[in-house]
Amino acid sequence: APPATADFLSDVVRRWEDAAREGAGDGTRVVSVRTGIVQSPQGGILKLQLPLFRAGLGGRLGSGEQWQPWIGIDDLVDIYHRSLWDTTLSGPVNAVAPSVVRNADYTRELGHVLHRPTLFPVPSFGPALLLGREGAQDLALASQRVRPAVLEDRGHPFRTPDLGGALRHLLG
Repeated sequence: APPATADFLSDVVRRWEDAAREGAGDGTRVVSVRTGIVQSPQGGILKLQLPLFRAGLGGRLGSGEQWQPWIGIDDLVDIYHRSLWDTTLSGPVNAVAPSVVRNADYTRELGHVLHRPTLFPVPSFGPALLLGREGAQDLALASQRVRPAVLEDRGHPFRTPDLGGALRHLLG
């Protein structure tokens, strides 16, 4: 479900999903895959973070208390595939791993997998320099404790349900 407090990003998502349903017409199944932070060394946030973490300069964002829903790229592809072929799926589907973590835990796990310290927290103004204040609040510092409830209810098998296993798989 969208966050209780509206922000720019959640408003865009709500409008996008409404337009998709309306545009599809009656009788057409629409699945809205709500994607967590995708873990892939080839792109996204992990690709941006790897050089810092490998240099021993990685750290939590802000307080590190914010919930960070994530998903491994392999699991995301599986969820897209299932959304296409599983006719029992309809409406919003959270494409996130079942083990939601806080940013501090994510940071610690990434450092552990890379055998690097994670001593240097990134102050809140760091993401704001790159994303703007609103972007930092809506993306980098946002806290969303999201579970893949629809998929869990259907017994969906995740390849890498825990963060450590996912990062070890992706980073060798």
